[in-house]
Amino acid sequence: MRIDRLETFRQRVDDRPRVLVKITTEEGVSGWSEVYNHGPDLAYPPLLDYLFEQIRGMDALRPAHVNQFLHQSSRFPQGALGLAAISAIDNALWDIAGKALGVPVYQLLGGAVRDRVRVYAGVYTAPDLPELRETTAALHERFGVTAFKLSPYRRAPHRGRFGLLAAELGEYFGAVRAGHPAEWEFAFDAHACLWQPRQAVELGAALAPNEPLFLEEPVRPEHIPAWARIRSEIAVPLATGECLYSPYEFLSLLGAQGADLVQPDICVVGGLTQMVKIATLAEAHYVPVAPHNPLGPLATAANVHFAAATTNFEILEYRPADVPWCPDPYLPEDGYLPLRPDRPGWGVEIDEDALREDDWTDWARKVPVRPDGSTAWM
Repeated sequence: MRIDRLETFRQRVDDRPRVLVKITTEEGVSGWSEVYNHGPDLAYPPLLDYLFEQIRGMDALRPAHVNQFLHQSSRFPQGALGLAAISAIDNALWDIAGKALGVPVYQLLGGAVRDRVRVYAGVYTAPDLPELRETTAALHERFGVTAFKLSPYRRAPHRGRFGLLAAELGEYFGAVRAGHPAEWEFAFDAHACLWQPRQAVELGAALAPNEPLFLEEPVRPEHIPAWARIRSEIAVPLATGECLYSPYEFLSLLGAQGADLVQPDICVVGGLTQMVKIATLAEAHYVPVAPHNPLGPLATAANVHFAAATTNFEILEYRPADVPWCPDPYLPEDGYLPLRPDRPGWGVEIDEDALREDDWTDWARKVPVRPDGSTAWM
């Protein structure tokens, strides 16, 4: 079953641009994926076309072989854009393999080790309590979710005394706990805005009395010893991984005992092929995997199959998004995404008629400015 065509479609998910990928074999079997929008997003279609010319005619039922070839076709290690493109190709090929063999992708990974996949809902901000209760109640009503992820910032993190920010966070989380059922869980994503390890420890201390599910990515990922220091001093579960790109980087983090949970992104690290390797490394270090998943329904579908077959999977990030091109996305029931054992491949359909309209949007990260005029991370 030979790879014959690769097509890209410029779409959006909510307010973010998204490039979708369709790979088709000579026999007419197609696989789908979506590309992580690192930016510049318009660089992806020509990059994917370039990579496709290297794999045209290869066996579509050998995604691991194609994945390894694409890694080795570059003289230097792939970065964010290259790995996101490889991820898209890899994930589309796994979809083809499942469809060609008539089984869900998780069956190709050894079968399911769980019957459903627990999710937490991404809220991503720190709303006042009445607004937050309205949001969480609506998500619980619709999806049954009992876990949520918020921002730890009630004020700009780069302006004013940091101790005030941490103190307000502690008070806020106490009010959040008091205003919700005791069994519900709340995680906090710091978005790597901080630079000093001690500030990460201060955030953890503010959160600790109310037992967060985890504190995610308080500092940048580049300096692994900083993560080892933070984890040795912090009083809450520490999570990171969305900005790490290879099994080798995760091995460095795990070997330094720098995280309680790792969060690889299946659309960032090189696709399902590399995701499985990272999970195995984490399992050997007694570390669970909580995949980073802020994208759309195709990324969620791929994560469902990864989670179904991964013994040390913990919980999956879920961002509700309605798009016209996926009429049957995985939706949580009682806080879990059900498996679809009767559907081959990823188990979702793509409405190609809806893709005929170029539904593109521009998006650029904001860069905050400190009071002295210097820039900071956001």
